[in-house]
Amino acid sequence: MAESPVISVVTASYNQGGFLAATIESVLGQEGEFSLDYIVVDGGSTDQSVAIVRRYQELLDRGEWQVRCGGITFRWLSEQDRGQTDALVKGFALARGEILAWLNSDDTYLPGALQSAAGFLAGNPGIALVYGEADYCDAEGARIGRYRVEDFDYQKLAYRHYICQPATFFTREAYQAAGGLDPALHYAMDYDLFVRIARRFGCRRLPSCLATYRLHDDSKTMRDEVLFHYHEETLRLALKYFDWAPLNVVYGSSYHLCRARLPGFLAASKPGLIGASLICALFRSLKMNRGVRARELRLLTWANLKNIFKERIDILTG
Repeated sequence: MAESPVISVVTASYNQGGFLAATIESVLGQEGEFSLDYIVVDGGSTDQSVAIVRRYQELLDRGEWQVRCGGITFRWLSEQDRGQTDALVKGFALARGEILAWLNSDDTYLPGALQSAAGFLAGNPGIALVYGEADYCDAEGARIGRYRVEDFDYQKLAYRHYICQPATFFTREAYQAAGGLDPALHYAMDYDLFVRIARRFGCRRLPSCLATYRLHDDSKTMRDEVLFHYHEETLRLALKYFDWAPLNVVYGSSYHLCRARLPGFLAASKPGLIGASLICALFRSLKMNRGVRARELRLLTWANLKNIFKERIDILTG
């Protein structure tokens, strides 16, 4: 009989005490034929985060937490870092498992997530990265939509980040061979890692819902200035790996740049904001791609055009 795998999960956190307990419980409560290696890397939080982490450490140490898998190793540290990617790099350096994942401190795993991923990887030795479905939820945890996951297609990664990070698991071999997370990236480090893994290893979609992805006022996914930097990093990576700055990503970057930096009366005007964003995107696309690419035609679909007139929350959850 094959030995049950060890799954290492890293949670990087900073002042997320309002959500951290739910995240930790969703990891420690996983059930299945595996051992869990859980590492929480706190960035020196000034809220109740450290007290929350200590509480779960004490519950495990006293044997008061019901362990539903082959065993749990729980470790944590709290110190200043250089941001989320730096914290994740620290966590993975400590990881002992042959299967790796990270779960942000405002997201959660659904019951059975780790067993589903481990079982799939065990049954498909040619696959090194597996990703599942995920639900969007609000600050209170209520479901508000579904992350739009698609079957794996390497070329499509150039213009559509359809791999949902909280619902993704990969092998230690793939992580190390790809060079790990790039500490120079602060926003699109998951996209960068997944593309580098996908260039060398098999990847597959798992048709099961594995996680929740929380959208709230303080999350990166909702802030225009952050979204601009995210799209900019994604554009640089698309140019690096695919020699292409896809028009939809250029428009996304331009839209959030305009909304964050235009005078208030222009940013508040939907027609004015869209017009400015389209003009900006057109000129930037021509410059970055050194002209018009035939590949842009695949992006000129009715669905993509309709998204121009939607708010980001409607695009994500609709």
